[in-house]
Amino acid sequence: MKTFKRILLGLLAVLAILILFLPLSIFVDSLLGAKRLDSLVNTTVPGVNGGPDVRAYVAKPEGDGPFPTVIMIHEFFGLRESIVGKADLLAQEGYLVVAPDTFRGSTTSWIPRAIYQVISTKPENVNADLDSIYAWLETQPDVDAKRIAIAGFCYGGRTSLVYSLHNNKLASTIIFYGSPEIDPEVLKALPGPVLGIFGSADQSIAVEDVNLFDEALTTANIPHEITIYEGQPHAFVEDVAGIQSGGAQGEAWDQMLAFLETNLKNASSSRMGQSIAYADTFNWEYYAMLVYEHAFGTASHQQH
Repeated sequence: MKTFKRILLGLLAVLAILILFLPLSIFVDSLLGAKRLDSLVNTTVPGVNGGPDVRAYVAKPEGDGPFPTVIMIHEFFGLRESIVGKADLLAQEGYLVVAPDTFRGSTTSWIPRAIYQVISTKPENVNADLDSIYAWLETQPDVDAKRIAIAGFCYGGRTSLVYSLHNNKLASTIIFYGSPEIDPEVLKALPGPVLGIFGSADQSIAVEDVNLFDEALTTANIPHEITIYEGQPHAFVEDVAGIQSGGAQGEAWDQMLAFLETNLKNASSSRMGQSIAYADTFNWEYYAMLVYEHAFGTASHQQH
């Protein structure tokens, strides 16, 4: 009995330490990382409708515009070097790319803070900030305002889908392993073609849900291209080095380039979607699995 009590007390002590440690670690990381964004962003976009200014990284192609443009949304870690690198790589293909900070000054490599960023960020604030980005892009002489797409990775994949349901002027939507929507009545509002890229080994998004997403887009009569890369984990398109090394990362990137070539750069005009009031909800199950994926599962291969 004494041994059992000692074990129980030990487990309770460990639990108490974890309960105290996690909030403290989030706070300390926020202090240490207060200036992380300074080296990543190069543009401040004025807020619209009374909203705050939005910091972003903008990558411009060589030559004269106006250019087809892509809004690129980061993962749940926030705006980091990997997204800046992808923005530069895409700009080499003739696209102007803007990668906004949707967490309003917060970025991290610490998983507990990453999930805190998502929990504490209201979807309506993200849409409002992206409205500021879109309004700014419409005024830029280098931007072809009729050819603006959105693309995102992980959290950014879901955010791209949600924003496309909010802004019916976007030309197309690209989702890299973001939580899908499977209601055809909702998806009818999408303003343009959809590219969805997923991995079969991703434990945060079931293959069955990806297939339901595909079917729902068909029912909603939305042009789309959904691909499940066999054996690939969550967040498998890591960075520029990974993309340039070929394999599944390079194939997925090339698939996006082909999609953009057809549905943005050479599209005759944007498809105007329906305007609906879509309120996104926080999917606790998805983000719980996402944390597991990055901490212990298929996405733990990433260098954080």
